[in-house]
Amino acid sequence: ITESALMDNQDSAAEIFHEIKKRNVQLGLDDFGTGYSSLSYLHRFPLDTLKIDRSFVSRMNESPGEHEAIVRTIVNLAQNLKFKTVAEGIETIDQLHSLQKLDCLYGQGYYFSKPMPADEAEQLLKENRQKASKTA
Repeated sequence: ITESALMDNQDSAAEIFHEIKKRNVQLGLDDFGTGYSSLSYLHRFPLDTLKIDRSFVSRMNESPGEHEAIVRTIVNLAQNLKFKTVAEGIETIDQLHSLQKLDCLYGQGYYFSKPMPADEAEQLLKENRQKASKTA
């Protein structure tokens, strides 16, 4: 769910999200930090994950102080609220290492893979499992 989608109709969204959570579905807030970013809705909606917008990740190593501080703050906030964090737009090993140092445990981006159809993703996961079992 994107931040902007939440803000369109907060009451309706909260009601729908609570119904979805009753079915044991995990909910994540996408593009966190770029939209309305009201911290009050982090308690209002039953979220499990904050996805850090790629605009912060892409600039982490260009101007490390400011953008890294923003990412660190989002990761710390998420950890304190018992949310997972996913960094979007990881494209370099330096970005990955910086995020790992900040304890951001999940990521997505071209560094790992280009977007692919579900059947290709399934095949990739099978191959990786086979490789992992051979080295264990």
